[in-house]
Amino acid sequence: MSKKQKALVAEETLKSDNKQNQVTQGNAVKSDKKAKDKNDGKNQKKKDKQKDKKEKGGIVRKTKETVSELKKVTWPTFGEVVKKTGIVVAFVVIFGLFLFGVNYLLGYLAKLLIKF
Repeated sequence: MSKKQKALVAEETLKSDNKQNQVTQGNAVKSDKKAKDKNDGKNQKKKDKQKDKKEKGGIVRKTKETVSELKKVTWPTFGEVVKKTGIVVAFVVIFGLFLFGVNYLLGYLAKLLIKF
């Protein structure tokens, strides 16, 4: 250990010993709670201020982030778009014909059942 680390350890030990002595005397419990309550209030105020700052600049920041992310996108070429659009249209037509056939067949079967 370095000298600084040893000094810090010794200081922490001394502080903990002092707290233990005060606790046994009944002094430290009340003062520690008051100090903790004050610190919690200050920390809460700081957090509220930080939230306000984030909310104020939120839309602008999000817009900048979105633009920077869109610059990173690799956009497809026109040819790739045309090919993929053609594939989608072909599947829609095939699926539409399939559904039309199933509907026609079930309608025909229903007419047969109704006649009897």
